Amino acid sequence: MRGPRFIAACLATSVAQAQSDLPISSTLQNVLTNAQNSGLYHYPTDLTRGIVPKAFHSHNDYWREIPFYSALSVGAVSVEADVWLFNGTLHVGHEESALTNIRTFDSLYVQPILDTLRRQNPSSSFVMGPTKNGVYDSDSTQTLYLFVDVKTDGATTFPEVIKALEPLRSAGYLTNVSSSGEVTSGPVTVIGTGNTPLDQIQGVGPRDYFFDGPLPELGTTASNITADVSPIASTDFGAVFGEVRNETLNDTQLSLLRSQIATAHQKGIAVRYWDQPGWPIGTRNAIWRLLWNESVDLLNVDDLEGAANFWQSAG
Repeated sequence: MRGPRFIAACLATSVAQAQSDLPISSTLQNVLTNAQNSGLYHYPTDLTRGIVPKAFHSHNDYWREIPFYSALSVGAVSVEADVWLFNGTLHVGHEESALTNIRTFDSLYVQPILDTLRRQNPSSSFVMGPTKNGVYDSDSTQTLYLFVDVKTDGATTFPEVIKALEPLRSAGYLTNVSSSGEVTSGPVTVIGTGNTPLDQIQGVGPRDYFFDGPLPELGTTASNITADVSPIASTDFGAVFGEVRNETLNDTQLSLLRSQIATAHQKGIAVRYWDQPGWPIGTRNAIWRLLWNESVDLLNVDDLEGAANFWQSAG
């Protein structure tokens, strides 16, 4: 696992490289290179030091080189795991052919997230009682959205998802809602999607899991869905707007986009579109910028580095 010393080494290297055009003495260069060996340059919660949280969703996160950690390293505030229930175990993968016995919901997500939160909430003589810091050191109040895309039968699979969350639950890290509908934010907010049954969430309380709302229906057939049930609502961009080839939406499409966003926001529900154009890159970036400018709350992202760099520039 890549711990604080590894990250510190990378930071020291990046500082040195950033100054490569300036005259740096060999002594200072040596200090920068070897800083990771000194306790002076570390502190208990520095695992994610310097990472700026960014409002994008790591789509199909389990395809990353290192699921969860790759998204964490660039500041994604949301990740997604597709889960399949076989013989009482939740396996993670895009399809059955991609499943293995060791790539499970617990091994790829629950335990790594728990480990990260333990690092960000260490026992210390400087704090009075337990803390509930999130995964990002630069913004400890930022929740991590954990989308659980149920692929097998929802009625039988989602109860197993709830059970699998117990390590995070017992540590007090999950956003929860009371029987009266009062939401208490926590370091992790779990959102069921895919085959997740609405009737296992709506009307249930207290609970520490939520439902990915159907964005196009929030003003019609799903008008009874509230923010304490669905803090985020999503839909398929391509299915709603069709193919986009000229880096923008026409007036009709733009009107529909604004209507869907307004309906969700009036309910206090955040908005996410998935299946946006991924290529050409210019079209992808233009749609990212358009969605962000129109107040979409969470950008759906396949290219993590592309999104992170896009965030740090004019787009």
